[in-house]
Amino acid sequence: MSFFSNFSSDHCPGTISGNPLSGLCEKVCIQAEKIFDAGMIQTRLENYNAAIENPVPAEPTYPLTFISARSLSSEGTVTNLTVERQEDGPLARVQATVTIPIEIVYVDAKGVDGKATSSIVMTEDVLLFVPPASVMPYTVTAAVSSVSPEGTWNQEANAFSLSACVTVILKVAMSVELLVPSYGYCAIPPAQEYSQEVCSGFFELPLYPQGRNCSKK
Repeated sequence: MSFFSNFSSDHCPGTISGNPLSGLCEKVCIQAEKIFDAGMIQTRLENYNAAIENPVPAEPTYPLTFISARSLSSEGTVTNLTVERQEDGPLARVQATVTIPIEIVYVDAKGVDGKATSSIVMTEDVLLFVPPASVMPYTVTAAVSSVSPEGTWNQEANAFSLSACVTVILKVAMSVELLVPSYGYCAIPPAQEYSQEVCSGFFELPLYPQGRNCSKK
């Protein structure tokens, strides 16, 4: 059992049936990250030079043959942040550098499989809502994803020249304490253990092959 497979309990998360006010028992203060605004930027890069770092094995034989590359984490690093509030509305101009960690898989000149880390650096300039000044500060974070279907080794630059599909989601967030209605504590059902009966398919076979039945006349 689990939350997903156990819908019989009123104290498990899931689709509300009936009156949603039925069962509310208290107001609860929870600590959470509130997202004030978010925006997505999707970009296709061509011929992006990605220098390799920390190769495994440590000393590959050059040149390298590209296999694949993709982001290592869904969290990007935001630097060089500039926020400029607009006079004609609640939005602000948000400028930032977003660094996306990636892993590149390759084969070296001796046919040895290898991998190395690198990064894709994006410069973003967008309009987002930024909350008014308060004691608690807001932060600008980036959720990222990148995949590179093509790449070639650039010997002169000592880097891979990549084609990359990049998604960056910039978020204006703050750690807050929210007052929310509650149905009480969750009822945690017992987990259903995974088991595989290796003999089930074998035991279901007929004793002898199926064929024509011969009878003595």
